[in-house]
Amino acid sequence: MLGMNRRAFLRRSALASGAALCGRVGFAQTAVVSTPASTSVSLRLKLDPHKVENAIPADFTGLSYETSQLSDPNFFSPDNTELVGFVRRLGRSGVLRVGGNSSEYAYWSPEAAAQEDAVAREDAQANVLVVDQKRGPALKTKNTPQAVRNLRGFIDATGWKLIYGLNMGTESAETAAAEADYVMRNMGDKLIAFQLCNEPDLFYRNSLRKSDYDFAQFAQEWQQFYDMIRQKVPHAPFAGPDTAFNNEWLVPFAKQFKSEATFLSQHYYAEGPPTDPSMTIERLLRPNPKLVDEFNGMAQTKADSNLPFRLAETNSCYQGGKRGVSDTFASALWGADLMYQLASAGGVGINFHGGGYGWYTPIAGTVASGFVARPIFYGMLLFAEAGSGHLIDARVDDPEKAPLLNAYGVLNDDVEPRDTIKAVVFNKHADRAVHLTIESGGKPTRARALRLSAPRLDDTTDVTLGNNPVGASGAWEAAREEELPVHEGAAAIELPAGSAALVSFHIGGYK
Repeated sequence: MLGMNRRAFLRRSALASGAALCGRVGFAQTAVVSTPASTSVSLRLKLDPHKVENAIPADFTGLSYETSQLSDPNFFSPDNTELVGFVRRLGRSGVLRVGGNSSEYAYWSPEAAAQEDAVAREDAQANVLVVDQKRGPALKTKNTPQAVRNLRGFIDATGWKLIYGLNMGTESAETAAAEADYVMRNMGDKLIAFQLCNEPDLFYRNSLRKSDYDFAQFAQEWQQFYDMIRQKVPHAPFAGPDTAFNNEWLVPFAKQFKSEATFLSQHYYAEGPPTDPSMTIERLLRPNPKLVDEFNGMAQTKADSNLPFRLAETNSCYQGGKRGVSDTFASALWGADLMYQLASAGGVGINFHGGGYGWYTPIAGTVASGFVARPIFYGMLLFAEAGSGHLIDARVDDPEKAPLLNAYGVLNDDVEPRDTIKAVVFNKHADRAVHLTIESGGKPTRARALRLSAPRLDDTTDVTLGNNPVGASGAWEAAREEELPVHEGAAAIELPAGSAALVSFHIGGYK
């Protein structure tokens, strides 16, 4: 990004854009209770590296974009090195999902000329914003061979893999099969799944189907498209149902298509619509019963089908996010905490939806204007710094003193020798600091802390990780890691209200 500093870019982008879980697994989380406001409370977190729980796969992190973005072949391209840099910063492996509402209005055009002119690129970006904010049916766009080839180059440049949405809403099964064939031949093992539709349980709202459209009709259509594509592409992988939020569809889909699907996918938005004044930062940071219901459905489908589960599209507030909520530091705390909640419940991955200048997008910008990290990107970066591996048992004593303090223990499988365990802690209170003593479960020789912070929960521009902002093309390194005093296997850290920290213990052979 040339000639524009980070704050100026964010101002420009703003103008342009128009749980308690069902069980305690590998983390400590508490329910909201009424407690007197206080300046500071003292708590103790106990980690047990011998109690290894759910895995965090290396490709857990993901991003989600609208299919209409493909109408500008220059966006997902290896030549878009700035965007490549931001994606790579989130992890050496991950999953890009291209789909969303616009996938139902994107048409395969194998003979279409590439849309290279500036007008086409501006139209493509405008379409992304319209779709994201759900102002009506999406504009019709074309998916071209050049866009697919460039997408493969982008995937190679990032080291990530791909979920690709096909058009079941307004396209024929024959044409979807032709597109799938070309995508598969170009993507190979970089493609982890095709998704045949986006939020089919809401097709009736988008006038894609009649008001009586139900799961039985959807399942019949899904099977028809699946069969047609598999005839042309015998080894094509699939995921579904990619519903908005409907366990009544998720459970029967898992039962009926467990032999055809590679994994199950569903969406989750914590808030919405953005016009509702009750959709606030305070509400975002509280546990959400809707998420508990979604995870209950996930647990049932996993038990019934033995299929992995992925949140293929998620973010803070649907319809593009809410200004003053989705674009604030609070979204960084919420987003990173959600990633650990999902991993704790057994999910294998998450895709944060975004694109353009939507209020909730992790990476804001365009090819012409450049890109910048929004606050939620910093939460994803904290997750990346903690690393993949396995969760370990983590429990907070006297949790009622700070009901919005969530803590997780992580054991990295890919670190040799295995002498480091980590605690990731989130203080989502706006009114109280926490003095936290962390028992490592071993005999650490040292402990270090990396802080995620901002002046206020509603701050939009001054977010840092390790006392440093994310720069151009995703450039970042910690400017400060704090050495924490260690005494009898424990380290203490002060967590200001509205902050998070990654604490790494060097144990020296805890086995």
